[in-house]
Amino acid sequence: MYEIKIGPRDIDRFATLVGAERVRSLKREAEAIRGLLDGQAIWNVNSTVHGGGVAEMLRSLLRYARGLRIDARWAAIQAPPEFFRITKRLHNALHGFAGDGSPLGAAEASLYERVLHENVVSMDPLVQPRDIVICHDPQTAGLVPHFSRMGAFVVWRSHIGEETWSHEVERGWAFLRPYLQDARVTVFTRASYAPPWLQQGNRAFVVPPNIDPFSAKNQSLDDATVHAILSTVGLIEGPAEPGRAVFLRDDGSAGRVDRKAEIYRLGCAPGLDVPLVTQISRWDHMKDPVGVLRGFARLLEPHAPRGAQLVLAGPTVDSVTDDPESSRVFADVHHAWRALPESERSQVHLAMLPMEDDEENAAIVNALQRHASVIVQKSLEEGFGLTVTEALWKRRPVIASAVGGIQDQIRDGLDGLLVRDPEDLGEFAAALTRMLDDAPLAKRLADSGYERVRTNFLSTVALERWAELVRTIVR
Repeated sequence: MYEIKIGPRDIDRFATLVGAERVRSLKREAEAIRGLLDGQAIWNVNSTVHGGGVAEMLRSLLRYARGLRIDARWAAIQAPPEFFRITKRLHNALHGFAGDGSPLGAAEASLYERVLHENVVSMDPLVQPRDIVICHDPQTAGLVPHFSRMGAFVVWRSHIGEETWSHEVERGWAFLRPYLQDARVTVFTRASYAPPWLQQGNRAFVVPPNIDPFSAKNQSLDDATVHAILSTVGLIEGPAEPGRAVFLRDDGSAGRVDRKAEIYRLGCAPGLDVPLVTQISRWDHMKDPVGVLRGFARLLEPHAPRGAQLVLAGPTVDSVTDDPESSRVFADVHHAWRALPESERSQVHLAMLPMEDDEENAAIVNALQRHASVIVQKSLEEGFGLTVTEALWKRRPVIASAVGGIQDQIRDGLDGLLVRDPEDLGEFAAALTRMLDDAPLAKRLADSGYERVRTNFLSTVALERWAELVRTIVR
């Protein structure tokens, strides 16, 4: 386990979005929290620094906390591939999926405990009694007993979950239950995700995820910059203009997009005026990229509305260390793409975005979302779905599955369109046709979605809710 150094960021920049009084209120709350902590630190521990919504949220949220002079710190575990195979199996189980079908028995628990014990030893000199330690997701649940014995106030934060109890869900929770008994409180994205034994005694709190509107992934980009970024990486046709493919880094310095995406396509990149339907997510079966591809293919029979094309984008495979299934999932997507008739395959582009530089990757995602005519998230299950939040923030019309936390973000017909059965390709294709053919509807939904994020899902809301939670823990 190692600590990630985080610098402060000024919360005053939010005044233009949420109002000066709300920012002043946050500063008053931070002063009160500093008094309650009395010099103690708040640690966050997760499984990776690169890739995924948890790492992105922590990086931005902790910067603002430090800007408010809260001693907020971040550490990440280190583990071998076999550990992450077990935790990916747990991740799938908590969503009701069997994943690779491997066991979750005594041998897996022994390896899981051994790896986490090796990690926690390095934190012994750093974590002090009465520090608050927030452990994120199944990868770190086994650390809860260790930190509790050290005298810390331990919180377990789950970013995933499933509302419907099943054999797989029960199996996942049975594996984790022995490690979570010592947690002071637990935090979930939705109340319905918490198992009954964690809901007893008001131990389960709800804190929805959030986005940082000033990060490389969400900052405002003008059209010229968007086009320069996308042409540089090869996602749209046009001359590469590296001098204009720029963005603002977290430390305030200028960044530039230089790397190319790895793209599978027939023929040329789409032109600037081609409407793009886009899904951007990890290569994960639960994100259903194959279903998106096949649903879009239905749209091509006999022709796509307005000549639309599909871009399925995700990180380069093997770049997210705690997700060992991405290579196999991408292989399935590639196989399904090759099985399409050539006329349909030419309208679909598979893109693996470079991950060598996290902020460069974020700027590419930002540009692709801002250029898309429609953004989809056809997940089979979804803990929350920050890609939906990000898309709404860019004022893009969104079509998503009515599963998990997506339902908390989109009110069907008001902020976007929800597909009630995520496996119904006909329903998905019909929603795409409707959105592409009805420009006034698309604009109305996009404007409403932006306001919903501004009100409910920015970093300021998360800071307020965590402040309330810290008060509860310390008292």
